[in-house]
Amino acid sequence: MATKNRPGAPKPIALALQGGGMHGAFAWGVLDRLLEDGRLEIEGVSATSAGAMNAAVLAYGLLKGDAENARQALHEFWRAIAQSAERYSPSRYIPWMRGTHTFGLDHSPLYLMADIMLRILSPYQFNPRNMNPLREILEQHVDFAELRKHCPIHLFLCATNVETSKIRIFSGQDMCIEAVLASACLPTLFQAVEINGEHYWDGGYVGNPAIFPLIYNCRTHDVVIVHINPIVRPGVPTTAAEILNRINEVSFNSSLMREMRAIAFVTTLIQQGKIDRSEMKEMLIHSIRSDQIMAALGVSSKYNGDWDFLCFLRDQGRAEAEAWIEENYQHIGQRSSIDIDKEFL
Repeated sequence: MATKNRPGAPKPIALALQGGGMHGAFAWGVLDRLLEDGRLEIEGVSATSAGAMNAAVLAYGLLKGDAENARQALHEFWRAIAQSAERYSPSRYIPWMRGTHTFGLDHSPLYLMADIMLRILSPYQFNPRNMNPLREILEQHVDFAELRKHCPIHLFLCATNVETSKIRIFSGQDMCIEAVLASACLPTLFQAVEINGEHYWDGGYVGNPAIFPLIYNCRTHDVVIVHINPIVRPGVPTTAAEILNRINEVSFNSSLMREMRAIAFVTTLIQQGKIDRSEMKEMLIHSIRSDQIMAALGVSSKYNGDWDFLCFLRDQGRAEAEAWIEENYQHIGQRSSIDIDKEFL
C-alpha cells in the first residue's frame, strides 16, 4: 500500500488521459479543477491523442511557473484550437443549434461533404502537402526543446507503430512535437507521422492511454484515469456513423480494459498474500468520467471546435473533477476509489 502523506502535504497522483478529438476539452476541465484545488501533486502523466496535447501543454505550463501558469496555458491552448477551427475547419458550428447542448454537426452540408470525402479519399490524396493546423498551434504553445531539458513531471505519450502494430511510448529525450502529432494522428485525417524512419498513427489503437509507464516510473501508487470515450453506451447503434463511432469507442477502450484486468489480477494476488508487497506494486485506481454526457454527444461533435462547445465540455470536466475530489480525496494513498472488477471486467 502507498505511504500515507503527512498532514498538509499535497498527495501525489499520476494521471492517465484518454483521447477523443475535441472531446478532449472535458479533460482540460478536469485538469483545470485539479490544479485549482492544490491538494494533489501531479507526478506523472500518460496520455494519448487529445490527451497527449493536454499533457504536453500541462507540463510546459508547470515548467514555466506553477499550477496557475498551467491552467492559463491550457486555457490559451484550447482558445487557439477554437480560433483555428473557425478559420480552417469545414465542420463548423451550427448557429441555430446554439444552446441545445447537442453540439453536433450532422446538419452541416460542409460536414456531410467532408464525411463522405473521408470515406473515399485518404489523407495522402486530399491533403498531399500534409498540412496540419495542430502543428502550428503546438509550436506556439510548447517549447519542446525546453521541455526535453527540464520537464517537471514524468511525461509519457502513446502512439501506434503502423508497420509493427506495437505501442511506442515517447518520453524524456524523445519528447518532441512529432511525438504529440503521432499520438493524435487519426489515419483517416492525417498522413502517418514519421519519426526516425518509423511511421505512427493515433496511440488510441494500442493504449488509450497506457498505464504501465506510470506503474514502472512513478513512485505514487495512485492513478487517476480521465475518460473521454464512454465505456457504457446504452442501446444498439443503427446508423453507419453510430456503428463506426461505437466500434472506435470499443477499440479505443480495449487496451485499457486489458491493463485493468492485469492490475486487478496482481492486486488480488497481493491482497491474498500470494505475492509479497515488496516484490510487486499494488496500484490504486481512480476514475473521472461522465459516460452520460459523452454518450449523449454525437460522433460529429468530436470535430466541433466551437469555443462555446469547448467551454461546455470544460465545465462538465470541472464539475466531474469537483465531485470526485469531494467524494474521494480521502481515499488517495489508501485504496482504489472504484471497483475495478465492476467497472472494467
